[in-house]
Amino acid sequence: MNYMKKSKTSQLSGVQILALGFAIVILIGAVILTLPISSKSGNATNFLDSLFTATSAVCVTGLVTLDTGTYWNEFGQVVIMLLIEVGGLGFMAFTTLLAILLRRRITLRDRLIMQEAMNTFSIQGLVKMVERIVLFTVLVQIIGGVLLATQFIKDYGFLKGLYFGIFHSVSAFCNAGFDLFGGYSSVTSYSTNAIVLITLSIIIIVSGLGFTVIIELLKYKTDRRLSTHTKLVLLMTISLLLGGTLFFFIVEYNNPNTLGSMGFFQKLMASFFQSVTTRTAGFFTVPQDQLREVSRLFSCFLMYIGGSPVGTAGGVKTVTVAVVLLSCGSILAGHEDTECFRRCIPMNIVRTALSVCIGGLLLVLVGTLALMVAEPEATIMQATYEVVSATATVGLTAGLTPKLHIAGKFIIIALMYMGRI
Repeated sequence: MNYMKKSKTSQLSGVQILALGFAIVILIGAVILTLPISSKSGNATNFLDSLFTATSAVCVTGLVTLDTGTYWNEFGQVVIMLLIEVGGLGFMAFTTLLAILLRRRITLRDRLIMQEAMNTFSIQGLVKMVERIVLFTVLVQIIGGVLLATQFIKDYGFLKGLYFGIFHSVSAFCNAGFDLFGGYSSVTSYSTNAIVLITLSIIIIVSGLGFTVIIELLKYKTDRRLSTHTKLVLLMTISLLLGGTLFFFIVEYNNPNTLGSMGFFQKLMASFFQSVTTRTAGFFTVPQDQLREVSRLFSCFLMYIGGSPVGTAGGVKTVTVAVVLLSCGSILAGHEDTECFRRCIPMNIVRTALSVCIGGLLLVLVGTLALMVAEPEATIMQATYEVVSATATVGLTAGLTPKLHIAGKFIIIALMYMGRI
C-alpha cells in the first residue's frame, strides 16, 4: 500500500506560510541589493546593510542605515520600491494577482492563507477583494505620483521629477517612509509646500484606513450603511489626527529647532503632518531629534497605535486600542459586556485585543533593553523611539539608526520583521 507523504509546505499553517513568504522576499531583495549594479559607486554592498534595507522595505518601515537617495542608484531604488509594494500589499496579494493573470485555479488553501493575510472572517469574495485592492492601489499611487511630480519637476526636471513623484507616492501609500532627497532629510526641504504635504497626508491617511473600510466607504452611496468596524476606525482616526495636531502645535509652537521659525499656517501644517506621519508613515518635515522630549514620548504613543487593520499601516491598530479602552470603560462602569455603537463586542475579540496590546508593549520593553545594551551611548528616549518606530513599522528616527553597530542592526531587523508579521 502506497502512502502519500504531505509536503512540508502543506503542513505549515497560514501564519507560518505568510511569515516564511516575507522572509524569502526579504532575502531575495537583500541579495539583489548586495550586487554592484544596485549602488551608485558600482561596488558591492555588505550583506548586513542590504538585509537591513530589504527588511525595512518589505516590512514597510523606512529605517535605513544607508541613505536611499545618495547610496543606491536607480536600479537599486526601483528594487526597493518593488519590495515596498510587495510588503505593503502582502506577497499573497501579488501571488493571487499573478494566478489570476495566468488563469490558474486558486485553491481553497490559497484562499485560507489570504484570509489570514487580509484578517477577514470569511473566504467568500476574497479574490474579488484582491482585484479591487490592486486596482485601487494603482489608481491612488498614479494620481498621487502625478500630483507630487508637479512640484518635483520644478526642482529635478521632467523625467526625474516624475520618477520622484511615483516613488514617493508608492512609499506613502505603503506607509514605508523611504525618500530619495538625500542626507536622511526626508521631506524637510518641502516643509512649506502645501501641495506636497497635503498630497502625502491624504495618501497616508487613505491607505492607513484599511482596505475593507475603503471598500465600505466606496459602496456607501448604494448600501447606505457602515459596519461597527468602519465606524470605529473613522472615529479613532479622526480623534488621533486632530488630537495629535493640537498636541504638537501647542508643545512645539515656540521650539526654535522645529516650529518656532515658521508662520502660523506652516506651524499648523507641520503639526498636522507630524500627527499623520507618526501613524506609521515615516516621513518628517521637522528633525525628530530636535523635538521636545514630551513630543517624542507622545510620538511613541501614536506610533504604537498605528493605523487600521487590513491596510498598509503598522502598529497594534486603532480598533485594537479602541476595544481595550471600551473594555476598560465597561469594567469601570460595572457592565459585563463591552459595547460599541449599541453592538456587543464578543469576548474573544476583547481578549485578542488585550493580548496584542500587551504583546506589543512587551516587545517594545525587551527591544529597548536589548538596544540599550547594544548601543550604550544611546539615551533611553533615543532607544525607545527607535524600537517603537521599528516594532510599529513607522520609520521615524531620532538619529540613532544610521549610527547603529552590528548588534544594534540585528536587533532593529528582528523588531521590524516581528512588527510586520
